[in-house]
Amino acid sequence: MRLSIVIPVFNEVKTIEEILRRVQSVDAGLDKEIIVVDDGSTDGTREVLERLASPSVKVIFHEKNTGKGSALHTGFAEAGGDIVVVQDADLEYDPREYPQLLEPILDGRADVVYGSRFLGGPHRVLFFWHYVGNRILTTFSNMLSNLNLTDMETCYKVFRKDALQRIKLKSKRFGFEPEVTIKLAKLKCRFYEVPISYSGRDYTEGKKIGWRDGVAALFHIIRFRFFG
Repeated sequence: MRLSIVIPVFNEVKTIEEILRRVQSVDAGLDKEIIVVDDGSTDGTREVLERLASPSVKVIFHEKNTGKGSALHTGFAEAGGDIVVVQDADLEYDPREYPQLLEPILDGRADVVYGSRFLGGPHRVLFFWHYVGNRILTTFSNMLSNLNLTDMETCYKVFRKDALQRIKLKSKRFGFEPEVTIKLAKLKCRFYEVPISYSGRDYTEGKKIGWRDGVAALFHIIRFRFFG
């Protein structure tokens, strides 16, 4: 089996080289391909990626910024693996945890695996209201999907490629998280969660998601549950 690692990137010049080093160095137990989609970066990330592109790191450039979801659509379309994992380009999530994320799929228990920041793994202590917002969004998503996830908004989402191919994704920005969750739940896919560590960053360190994205996520949960 083959693992496709899809990395959406926007203005991550300080971290992109290091995250690629970490992804390349991890032994996931599978042949792996790395697909980086630069979503119109303007801070020098593009130039770094042009230098790092190689047969083992496929780099695709969007000419303008269209959103994380849009970058993931591009990456998924290029993925040739049997399993697809989403990896953010910052250093908040640790690629060394790929083996435990992959295990429920590899042993036949799951179609989808989410890495949960709230199941007991070590994490940097940051914003109380971000935690509350995540819990509200996850709870509302669970109510409409009939799942019992603890962390719907996590970056670490792993999919069997054949399950991912059964849905048509529309969200161009952070609406990807509720959209893919709701749509795969409608298909009765088997979900698993595993605990992960989390080295969160604050806004001075480049964090991008804000309260407006949380409000939009509530809309997307309703949209894709009833009108998707």
